[in-house]
Amino acid sequence: MSRAAGHDAAGLDLARSGQRRGVVILAVFGVAWGLVGASGLPAGPGWVLRIAAALVAAGAVVVALRPVPAGRVAREAHLPDGWRRGVGLVNGGQFVAIALVVAVFLLLGRPEFVPPLVCLVVGLHFFPLARLFDQPEYTPTAAVLCAVACAGLVVLLAGPGAAPSRVVVGAGAALTLLGTAWYLALRRS
Repeated sequence: MSRAAGHDAAGLDLARSGQRRGVVILAVFGVAWGLVGASGLPAGPGWVLRIAAALVAAGAVVVALRPVPAGRVAREAHLPDGWRRGVGLVNGGQFVAIALVVAVFLLLGRPEFVPPLVCLVVGLHFFPLARLFDQPEYTPTAAVLCAVACAGLVVLLAGPGAAPSRVVVGAGAALTLLGTAWYLALRRS
Protein backbone atom coordinates (compact mmCIF):
# COMPACT_ATOMS: atom_id res chain seq x y z
CA MET A 1 0.00 0.00 0.00
CA SER A 2 1.42 3.40 -0.93
CA ARG A 3 1.94 6.10 1.65
CA ALA A 4 -0.83 8.22 0.04
CA ALA A 5 -3.26 5.29 0.06
CA GLY A 6 -2.36 4.59 3.70
CA HIS A 7 -2.99 8.25 4.54
CA ASP A 8 -6.35 8.14 2.73
CA ALA A 9 -7.35 4.97 4.61
CA ALA A 10 -6.30 6.57 7.90
CA GLY A 11 -8.35 9.66 7.05
CA LEU A 12 -11.41 7.52 6.29
CA ASP A 13 -10.98 5.53 9.51
CA LEU A 14 -10.63 8.78 11.47
CA ALA A 15 -13.75 10.17 9.80
CA ARG A 16 -15.75 7.01 10.56
CA SER A 17 -14.62 6.70 14.17
CA GLY A 18 -15.05 10.45 14.70
CA GLN A 19 -18.60 10.33 13.38
CA ARG A 20 -19.45 7.34 15.57
CA ARG A 21 -17.99 9.06 18.62
CA GLY A 22 -19.81 12.25 17.71
CA VAL A 23 -23.14 10.41 17.46
CA VAL A 24 -22.63 8.80 20.86
CA ILE A 25 -21.66 12.10 22.51
CA LEU A 26 -24.56 13.96 20.89
CA ALA A 27 -26.97 11.20 21.96
CA VAL A 28 -25.79 11.25 25.58
CA PHE A 29 -26.10 15.02 25.84
CA GLY A 30 -29.41 14.93 23.97
CA VAL A 31 -30.78 12.67 26.69
CA ALA A 32 -29.31 14.94 29.38
CA TRP A 33 -31.07 17.96 27.87
CA GLY A 34 -34.25 15.88 27.60
CA LEU A 35 -34.02 15.37 31.37
CA VAL A 36 -33.71 19.13 31.84
CA GLY A 37 -36.85 19.64 29.74
CA ALA A 38 -38.71 16.88 31.59
CA SER A 39 -37.94 18.57 34.91
CA GLY A 40 -40.25 21.41 33.90
CA LEU A 41 -43.19 19.13 33.05
CA PRO A 42 -45.76 17.31 35.18
CA ALA A 43 -44.89 13.67 35.95
CA GLY A 44 -46.73 11.98 33.05
CA PRO A 45 -45.48 14.15 30.18
CA GLY A 46 -42.08 14.36 31.87
CA TRP A 47 -41.71 10.58 31.72
CA VAL A 48 -42.82 10.55 28.09
CA LEU A 49 -40.05 13.05 27.24
CA ARG A 50 -37.44 11.08 29.22
CA ILE A 51 -38.34 7.78 27.55
CA ALA A 52 -38.64 9.32 24.07
CA ALA A 53 -35.22 10.99 24.38
CA ALA A 54 -33.63 7.73 25.53
CA LEU A 55 -35.20 5.71 22.71
CA VAL A 56 -34.29 8.24 20.02
CA ALA A 57 -30.72 8.41 21.36
CA ALA A 58 -30.39 4.62 21.50
CA GLY A 59 -31.64 4.32 17.93
CA ALA A 60 -29.08 6.83 16.65
CA VAL A 61 -26.26 5.02 18.44
CA VAL A 62 -27.32 1.62 17.07
CA VAL A 63 -27.43 3.00 13.53
CA ALA A 64 -24.06 4.73 13.95
CA LEU A 65 -22.34 1.62 15.29
CA ARG A 66 -23.49 -0.64 12.45
CA PRO A 67 -20.77 -1.63 10.01
CA VAL A 68 -20.61 0.59 6.93
CA PRO A 69 -22.22 -1.27 4.00
CA ALA A 70 -19.80 -2.80 1.49
CA GLY A 71 -19.00 -0.40 -1.29
CA ARG A 72 -20.05 2.65 0.72
CA VAL A 73 -17.33 5.28 0.64
CA ALA A 74 -17.26 7.58 3.63
CA ARG A 75 -16.29 11.21 3.26
CA GLU A 76 -12.70 11.75 4.38
CA ALA A 77 -12.26 14.22 7.21
CA HIS A 78 -10.06 17.20 6.40
CA LEU A 79 -8.89 18.14 9.86
CA PRO A 80 -6.82 21.30 10.31
CA ASP A 81 -3.32 21.14 11.76
CA GLY A 82 -3.47 21.08 15.53
CA TRP A 83 -7.14 20.10 15.55
CA ARG A 84 -6.80 18.00 18.72
CA ARG A 85 -5.30 20.91 20.62
CA GLY A 86 -8.03 23.18 19.27
CA VAL A 87 -10.75 20.77 20.36
CA GLY A 88 -9.17 20.58 23.81
CA LEU A 89 -9.12 24.37 24.06
CA VAL A 90 -12.73 24.71 22.88
CA ASN A 91 -14.00 22.00 25.24
CA GLY A 92 -11.90 23.35 28.11
CA GLY A 93 -13.24 26.84 27.50
CA GLN A 94 -16.77 25.47 27.41
CA PHE A 95 -16.23 23.69 30.74
CA VAL A 96 -14.88 26.87 32.38
CA ALA A 97 -17.71 29.00 30.96
CA ILE A 98 -20.36 26.52 32.18
CA ALA A 99 -18.75 26.36 35.63
CA LEU A 100 -18.74 30.18 35.81
CA VAL A 101 -22.39 30.42 34.72
CA VAL A 102 -23.45 27.87 37.32
CA ALA A 103 -21.36 29.41 40.13
CA VAL A 104 -22.34 33.02 39.42
CA PHE A 105 -26.06 32.42 39.05
CA LEU A 106 -26.27 30.09 42.05
CA LEU A 107 -24.42 32.69 44.15
CA LEU A 108 -26.83 35.35 42.90
CA GLY A 109 -29.77 33.14 43.91
CA ARG A 110 -30.98 32.96 40.29
CA PRO A 111 -30.61 29.28 39.31
CA GLU A 112 -33.39 29.61 36.74
CA PHE A 113 -30.90 31.36 34.43
CA VAL A 114 -28.52 28.39 34.42
CA PRO A 115 -30.24 26.17 31.78
CA PRO A 116 -30.63 28.81 29.06
CA LEU A 117 -27.17 30.27 29.63
CA VAL A 118 -25.51 26.85 29.67
CA CYS A 119 -27.37 26.04 26.44
CA LEU A 120 -25.98 29.25 24.95
CA VAL A 121 -22.43 28.27 25.94
CA VAL A 122 -22.95 24.80 24.45
CA GLY A 123 -24.32 26.32 21.24
CA LEU A 124 -21.40 28.72 20.91
CA HIS A 125 -18.86 25.94 21.36
CA PHE A 126 -20.23 24.12 18.30
CA PHE A 127 -19.19 26.95 15.95
CA PRO A 128 -15.43 26.29 16.21
CA LEU A 129 -16.02 22.52 16.47
CA ALA A 130 -17.62 22.58 13.01
CA ARG A 131 -14.28 23.59 11.53
CA LEU A 132 -12.05 21.59 13.87
CA PHE A 133 -13.93 18.32 13.22
CA ASP A 134 -14.72 19.14 9.58
CA GLN A 135 -18.40 18.68 10.41
CA PRO A 136 -20.29 21.52 8.70
CA GLU A 137 -23.50 20.10 10.24
CA TYR A 138 -22.36 21.52 13.57
CA THR A 139 -22.85 25.10 12.35
CA PRO A 140 -26.66 24.87 12.10
CA THR A 141 -26.62 22.85 15.35
CA ALA A 142 -24.78 25.75 16.98
CA ALA A 143 -27.20 28.33 15.58
CA VAL A 144 -30.29 26.39 16.68
CA LEU A 145 -28.91 25.81 20.18
CA CYS A 146 -28.21 29.54 20.50
CA ALA A 147 -31.75 30.32 19.31
CA VAL A 148 -33.20 27.79 21.78
CA ALA A 149 -31.19 29.41 24.59
CA CYS A 150 -32.51 32.85 23.61
CA ALA A 151 -36.08 31.52 23.48
CA GLY A 152 -35.62 30.07 26.97
CA LEU A 153 -34.36 33.43 28.22
CA VAL A 154 -37.33 35.22 26.64
CA VAL A 155 -39.77 32.79 28.29
CA LEU A 156 -37.98 33.25 31.60
CA LEU A 157 -37.98 37.04 31.39
CA ALA A 158 -41.59 37.16 30.14
CA GLY A 159 -42.69 35.80 33.49
CA PRO A 160 -44.25 32.35 33.17
CA GLY A 161 -41.50 30.99 35.41
CA ALA A 162 -38.51 28.70 35.44
CA ALA A 163 -40.37 25.48 34.57
CA PRO A 164 -41.62 26.62 31.13
CA SER A 165 -38.14 27.97 30.35
CA ARG A 166 -36.58 24.60 31.25
CA VAL A 167 -39.07 22.85 28.96
CA VAL A 168 -38.24 25.17 26.05
CA VAL A 169 -34.48 24.92 26.57
CA GLY A 170 -34.31 21.24 27.51
CA ALA A 171 -36.68 19.93 24.86
CA GLY A 172 -35.27 22.26 22.20
CA ALA A 173 -31.66 21.32 22.94
CA ALA A 174 -32.56 17.61 23.10
CA LEU A 175 -34.30 17.77 19.71
CA THR A 176 -31.38 19.65 18.19
CA LEU A 177 -28.66 17.33 19.50
CA LEU A 178 -30.61 14.14 18.81
CA GLY A 179 -31.50 15.39 15.33
CA THR A 180 -27.82 16.06 14.61
CA ALA A 181 -26.92 12.62 16.00
CA TRP A 182 -29.43 10.96 13.68
CA TYR A 183 -28.26 13.00 10.70
CA LEU A 184 -24.66 11.92 11.27
CA ALA A 185 -25.66 8.30 11.94
CA LEU A 186 -27.69 8.07 8.75
CA ARG A 187 -25.09 9.86 6.66
CA ARG A 188 -22.46 7.25 7.47
CA SER A 189 -24.69 4.19 6.97
